[in-house]
Amino acid sequence: MSEINPMETKSKAILEKAVLFEASDLHLIPHDTEYQLVFRKQQQMFDAGVLPLAFGDRLITYLKYLSSLDITNKRNPQSGAFQLLLLSEVYHFRVSTLLSISKRESLVVRIAKPNLIVPLEEISLFQEHASLLKEISSAKQGLVLVIGPTGSGKSTTMYAMTKYCSHELSRHVISLEDPVEINQSYLLQVQVNERAGLSYATGLKAILRHSPDVILIGEIRDAETAKIAVEAALTGHLVISTIHAKDASGALFRLLDLGITAEEIGQICRAFISQRLLLRKGKEQLGAIYEIAETDTIATMIAAIHQGVRPVIPTHLSLAFQIERAVRG
Repeated sequence: MSEINPMETKSKAILEKAVLFEASDLHLIPHDTEYQLVFRKQQQMFDAGVLPLAFGDRLITYLKYLSSLDITNKRNPQSGAFQLLLLSEVYHFRVSTLLSISKRESLVVRIAKPNLIVPLEEISLFQEHASLLKEISSAKQGLVLVIGPTGSGKSTTMYAMTKYCSHELSRHVISLEDPVEINQSYLLQVQVNERAGLSYATGLKAILRHSPDVILIGEIRDAETAKIAVEAALTGHLVISTIHAKDASGALFRLLDLGITAEEIGQICRAFISQRLLLRKGKEQLGAIYEIAETDTIATMIAAIHQGVRPVIPTHLSLAFQIERAVRG
């Protein structure tokens, strides 16, 4: 009979508490005399109690161990993932650590159910957006960028689009993620492992040799990854990824900053999809609203840059308009 690990029991209880609360994230934030436990739900933060410093340190070490992270390294940020059976269901947890000024680590756990992908019709607040996202997903090649702050549903939209590609269009989908956010049976998932020499750039080069129709890249975060993503799109693949930007025009400038020329952007960018989550009217369920700039709009934005004018997305496509429309009901 195996011994019960007290830390395993206590950590499982905390994770179960977060799951029952329907939290999307669990935060462990170090203070001078304690750790603060915080749950994120529907883009709001909720105080979930405090933990003694010694216990908080041990909990972080244990969760890092489950995530196959280096438990001796507290100086450098790390990210990983693990799965756990809770309340008769298997949940996927993505773990990220960051050293604070107090010399103690802060930890965030993203919570998700494997294979729980919501169809585009259920994600979108407006059904014409769902139809448009399906049309974009049906493109044979090009670069599609999903944009939005943390917790805005970017990954949910990306997975829903690639599942549509796989199930409805019978296309071969491969993902490259750091780490894999949600295990999905319908696609081949590859996880970045910098220590083993598998970066986004080297992983993308390897993926291209496996004849994918669609490539999901967790994030375009540097010039090398951006360059290879553009090359993949130019050579006949549909590439879906995220990029840090405020909106569609911000994504355009971000690509330029990463060394992608305006001509390349005009040639390969199929859509910039900026999104936010709103509560559905009369319900507790969240729905996504989208600012979608397609090829013609992107070309107009690029022309504005050449003319020395800041590119602006048409008002009827903007997030501000979609929010006002949703509020009006």
